[in-house]
Amino acid sequence: MLKRLLIILSILALGLLLYSVFVEDIFSPPLSPKDTAEISLNDLTLKVEYNRPAKRDRDIFGALVPFDKVWRTGANEATTFETNQRLLIDGIILNKGKYTIWTVPMKDKWKVMFNSKQYDWGVDEKMEPMWDPNYDALELLVPAQELDVTVERFTIAFDNKTGHLKLTMAWDNTLIEVPIEVKEAKI
Repeated sequence: MLKRLLIILSILALGLLLYSVFVEDIFSPPLSPKDTAEISLNDLTLKVEYNRPAKRDRDIFGALVPFDKVWRTGANEATTFETNQRLLIDGIILNKGKYTIWTVPMKDKWKVMFNSKQYDWGVDEKMEPMWDPNYDALELLVPAQELDVTVERFTIAFDNKTGHLKLTMAWDNTLIEVPIEVKEAKI
């Protein structure tokens, strides 16, 4: 009896392994891998968690990512932004906490929204963004810059090379920069 049980369990295990390898393709890298951008400056810690879709010979802005429509700013899960300090972004205070980032790419500028609601995923079953504008804590417009090089994977980073902190987003031949300042609490 034990021998039959071991044979059945072995067959089931082999079947699950074959299913995982050939159907679920568990050993190939994800199309939009997760990544994190972090920076620590003195007492300030900022962190962005997002997924990085690839260009893969596709037209990106104005095509795959339409102009003038809300984008989840990456792939898969909603992109999150976390700060341990109160910030000043484009003259508007953003309190410490965790936010989701949504964008509206346009030809010459982007609208960037920091939203206080946390979403399980970036889009619904109709591939529409799950963004709820009622939770926008901050909204700003930033210019879109054209790059001389192609950025294959969507990339979010922090840039502090000049002492002026910026949150940058780049993909294909487009770059945007969101200026960030620490807002000192009044005593």
